[in-house]
Amino acid sequence: MENKSNAARPTPQAPDARTLTQLLARYREPSDARSIVEIAITLAPLAALWLAIWAALHFGFYWLSLLLAVPAAGFLLRMFMIQHDCGHGSFFRNRSVNDWVGRVIGVLTMTPFDYWRRTHALHHATSGNLERRGFGDIDTLTVREYMTLSFWGRLFYRLYRHPIVMFGIGPAYLFVVRHRLPVGLMHSGAWAPWVSTIATNLAIAGIAAALMWLIGIGPFLLVHLPVTLIAASVGVWLFYVQHQFEDTRWDRDPDWNMHEAALHGSSYYDLPAVLRWFTANIGMHHVHHLCSRIPYYRLPRALRDFPELKGVSRLTLLQSFRCVRLALWDESQRRLISFREMRRMAVG
Repeated sequence: MENKSNAARPTPQAPDARTLTQLLARYREPSDARSIVEIAITLAPLAALWLAIWAALHFGFYWLSLLLAVPAAGFLLRMFMIQHDCGHGSFFRNRSVNDWVGRVIGVLTMTPFDYWRRTHALHHATSGNLERRGFGDIDTLTVREYMTLSFWGRLFYRLYRHPIVMFGIGPAYLFVVRHRLPVGLMHSGAWAPWVSTIATNLAIAGIAAALMWLIGIGPFLLVHLPVTLIAASVGVWLFYVQHQFEDTRWDRDPDWNMHEAALHGSSYYDLPAVLRWFTANIGMHHVHHLCSRIPYYRLPRALRDFPELKGVSRLTLLQSFRCVRLALWDESQRRLISFREMRRMAVG
């Protein structure tokens, strides 16, 4: 009998994006017990670190309080990721439990749950669509759109895209100011974002007032603001690199496909194990966009079972820093480019 070499056998093709979405649905079922444990191992260290920061500050070790603010921000960021899964209805089996846990966490993260859930759902529904930008994403102009702007319009966009604004001033404004009102949903006729925002604001004000009365206004701000601002900046950074990489995908309406945009317009941010834990596997963003109902603790299993996804839009930590310079979508080359590349093209 003639032996056939492996090379002679046909190589199975990787499933397309739509098929992958259907196959990944098997990982959607959450474990309520696991979810409770995830909350406990995130919230308890956060509370302990908050108290440790206050104690260090109280006894005059301000440098130690700043050091402790970094891991505390990591746990606060992880709480936001739990809220994120609750927003997708993927953290608990019961939708009401997801909603109420998300609303409570929203007080800690200063993010009104129902407002954020609505804008984030719009982001998932329109990601990569050039005709439907503006909700839950980083403002991104095409080269042609940028060139038609006035001097002041270009200056504003360049300032918006500057790293100090994008990852410093911007996150502080987003979480401290913009989340206080459901901006963009005022004319939608939806009452839930308004109720959620007002209730969240009142709860934040009540807790902040109680803590200020207990430990003082200065100590409260010195403890809580660094933790919040660090977490906000890292959170915006993560969201940025999830979609703002060179080979991402943007299309006009006739050519846009939600499944293809999810797979190829979202990155696989391959982080070290410790950072994967603190960011709740959100770096596996292409899998998340393909099937947003998968709880974050089941994403690694999905990626192991579909190894072909490990090579799609992969970014390492080092590679991700190069994404900062990218600012404009070049429709002719179908990639994100920098302002410098745009100038070089104009001269050429």
